[in-house]
Amino acid sequence: MHVPDGFIDAPTSAVTGAVAAGAIAVSLRGARRELDDRTAPLAGLVAAFIFAVQMLNFPVAAGTSGHLLGGALAAILVGPFTGVLCVSVVLLMQGVLFADGGLTALGVNITDMAIVTTVVAYAVFRGLVKVLPRTRRSVTAASFVAAVLSVPAAAVAFTFLYWIGGTTDVAIGKVATAMIGVHVLIGIGEAVITALTVGAVLAVRPDLVHGARDLRQTLRLRVNGELVDAPAAGSAPAGSAVPVAARTSRRTLWATGLVTSLVLAGFVSFYASASPDGLEKVAADKGIDAKTGKHAASDSPLADYGVKDVTNARLSGGLAGVIGVGVTVVGGSAVFWAVRRRRGADASPTAVENV
Repeated sequence: MHVPDGFIDAPTSAVTGAVAAGAIAVSLRGARRELDDRTAPLAGLVAAFIFAVQMLNFPVAAGTSGHLLGGALAAILVGPFTGVLCVSVVLLMQGVLFADGGLTALGVNITDMAIVTTVVAYAVFRGLVKVLPRTRRSVTAASFVAAVLSVPAAAVAFTFLYWIGGTTDVAIGKVATAMIGVHVLIGIGEAVITALTVGAVLAVRPDLVHGARDLRQTLRLRVNGELVDAPAAGSAPAGSAVPVAARTSRRTLWATGLVTSLVLAGFVSFYASASPDGLEKVAADKGIDAKTGKHAASDSPLADYGVKDVTNARLSGGLAGVIGVGVTVVGGSAVFWAVRRRRGADASPTAVENV
């Protein structure tokens, strides 16, 4: 659903750019409350993982494919504010380095793919976990439903933006029907990926899943003036979100996630569907793409997810994927560690003492 330059007119793009900038500013402040020394490294990894999985287009209908948007996954793993930042980092890297998603349409893409998907998914997710049994299975099930709904919500948002500022004269009803229809199917794929990933992290480090933080309250004790988690007395009850002892260290989880992302982007992506994604297919069928402009980064050495002057298609795409994962994890981690340090700087000794 990466909107290229030329689909949406300049005034609407400018307004969505302002909306995106405001949302990012709010998210930077909100992420200070979500990130700590345990989750800040995970947030950079989540951004890199989303980048990698977005390279894996899966078929959803004849001649049409889809890929992960990632808002639901990011919000549930690291929190809604941090989730907006994760997807925004991915979109920025894709637009600047890989000519994927227009630069003048960056505000449209952040509004649609980062803000709408994250807000809708997290609102649905929180509503479900409040009424479902307090178990890990409930978190996984809620993540599935939230992800399913987040994708057609993004399709509705694009349709609304096109209705306001579309550059071609196409009946909005036809656009809405086509966009929502195909993205309901893509949402199922999004939900499967999201639920499997959330379930995998829950199985090894449930304490790192933001969406599972309320499943069990951890007793905290003050030791030498500092609050620490009290050791659990006995085995954790079935379905508990926090194990007695972490079965996988944070470093191992991070390394495993990074290797998985590199393999997906560097190797598995070669076997992804070559069919146009949902927006590309609708745009071609309905004539929305009549005024698509040349991408400002089309001369990038990584444009179209290939390395310039590398003639072997498999090697070119694999190298581009590996470079993209590396740049995203480094750039994302730098952003999230900066936010984490800002939180520490803002915390006064008095505030810490009164926690």
